[in-house]
Amino acid sequence: MDGKDNDSGAMRKITVEVLREMKRSGERITALTAYDYPTAKILDEAGIELILIGDSAANVVYGHATTLPIGMGEMLYHTRAVAAGAKRAILVADMPFLSYQVSIEEAVTNAGTLMKAGAEAVKLEGGAPMLKTIQRLVEIGIPVMGHLGLTPQSVYQLSGYKLQARTEAAQEQLLSDARQLETAGCFAIVLEKIPRGLAQRVSQALAIPTIGIGAGPDCDGQILVLHDILGLSDQKLRFVKRYAEVGKAIRAAADQYRHEVKGGTFPGPEHSYTEEN
Repeated sequence: MDGKDNDSGAMRKITVEVLREMKRSGERITALTAYDYPTAKILDEAGIELILIGDSAANVVYGHATTLPIGMGEMLYHTRAVAAGAKRAILVADMPFLSYQVSIEEAVTNAGTLMKAGAEAVKLEGGAPMLKTIQRLVEIGIPVMGHLGLTPQSVYQLSGYKLQARTEAAQEQLLSDARQLETAGCFAIVLEKIPRGLAQRVSQALAIPTIGIGAGPDCDGQILVLHDILGLSDQKLRFVKRYAEVGKAIRAAADQYRHEVKGGTFPGPEHSYTEEN
């Protein structure tokens, strides 16, 4: 599969079924986060298959230490912006903390609201306790992505952002949870910060794609936070590779601008208007 529509030569629209086909054919899935129109448009044009409107916006956009403070209002705002910029990638919106844990009814309402804002699927965290909620969402036509391993909304219960599923018992539980999420109707599962061998076992056991973050190279796809790979955050994580230093470039541009304004060299004649032009 080359990412192109066989009839028209145009880039294919990514759907849940396309992701399943990619898993079956062994084609790796690329995923990144986005929170606004211009970056969503750029990622879409670059051929990224899955764009996650992540509750990680709480960290990289709003400056919070955890993802817990962000709510439905902010997630709807970012979902609308991303949906305006991305036309080909599948758009998955994170359901923020307490938007789906309180009751199935609230989960349905909130997931539906995200879909109305432009999401094409939602993601929620957790294993067995989430099965009935996932089943109900899928029943009414809302695609659901699962999330196991390090689940950031449970950071305090997990005592920090530590590697998960270290023991044999914990690994068997995660594998069981993954199978149950697949049975409940999830179209894919994010595996975060778990041992590589376990991620490989889960990926081989499931017919649906696994998307890894800090889970090694044997998942069916990979996702990272955009700000981390661009050098726009101060995160220094083992599983993150920086592909650019955009933060340094922005600082350099801002510094040059400040010097030119203070020195009177900007704006110059070429940046100014006269009565004639």
